[in-house]
Amino acid sequence: MFELSLTTPSLLFSAISLIMLAYTNRFLSYASVVRTLKEKHMKEPDPRNLAQIDNLRKRLYLTRAMQILGISSLLFCVISMFFVYILWYIPAIWFFGIALILLAASLCVCIWEINISVKALELHLQDISSK
Repeated sequence: MFELSLTTPSLLFSAISLIMLAYTNRFLSYASVVRTLKEKHMKEPDPRNLAQIDNLRKRLYLTRAMQILGISSLLFCVISMFFVYILWYIPAIWFFGIALILLAASLCVCIWEINISVKALELHLQDISSK
């Protein structure tokens, strides 16, 4: 049977921390772009700005989902470590497994968000190349 030690869940801490830093930076850059686009749209209304803001809204929601899944993964790692600490190995294994699934889900949502971002940039570049 698989034996879980305190070090096994703690190995995910650095990975999850780096992922959360990347997600937070992504969120902050989107927030900045949204604010800029909003100001630009208030000065000169343009339907393209609304489309970009709508696209950014989707990406912000996906980034929030990525962050929630990543934080949940970290929380489940901590709970798993607590169960190892009090020698409840079966719940510890289950919680660590759930933490891995949550981390994988976060990464899958990240892939989804990246695909939306690439499509948005392709449209933006297409607009430039047609001029």
